[in-house]
Amino acid sequence: MSDFDPVRIGLVSVSDRASSGVYEDKGLPALREWLQRALKNPLAFVERLIPDEQATISATLVELVDAERCDLVLTTGGTGPAPRDVTPEATLAVADKVMPGFGEQMRQISLRFVPTAILSRQVAVIRGRALIVNLPGQPKSIAETLEGLPKAEPPVHGIFAAVPYCIDLIGGPYLETHDEVCKAFRPKSAVRAPRTAG
Repeated sequence: MSDFDPVRIGLVSVSDRASSGVYEDKGLPALREWLQRALKNPLAFVERLIPDEQATISATLVELVDAERCDLVLTTGGTGPAPRDVTPEATLAVADKVMPGFGEQMRQISLRFVPTAILSRQVAVIRGRALIVNLPGQPKSIAETLEGLPKAEPPVHGIFAAVPYCIDLIGGPYLETHDEVCKAFRPKSAVRAPRTAG
């Protein structure tokens, strides 16, 4: 019996070429590896590798939240300005609420590296009791976006620091992180006392 709440996480890699077998998908392994490093909770992953089709992306997000009961869904790929990049549109189409701060912070982090970060269109939304976040396509960018730049001057917060409290507020499980990877921030009143094994 774990001392931590179990968490179901949906992982979606959106790529025409990877989904058709032209090249190996690197998005799903990168997401899985980072989450396993960052979270203390027992994790169950529900993974999907799909093409850049808006209806397919929306249907996949609905399936992961409504049928698979995922608490958190992370997507990678399809967030640029090219004609086939429709992940943000597909995500907004299934949203109950839009959470613009996530996209703003992701672009702030990426701007430390490339001026073309302003071309990224990642969004985050709430659907039911789940948080859905669009992440960049490159594994290195995924980690930077989630983790932030703690050694930068001044340090830049990663978006994942805000994810556990967001999930608290929408009625999901209590996510606990390994501080050396990503220190979750909660107001003092929202911090749960450490459980003792009994």
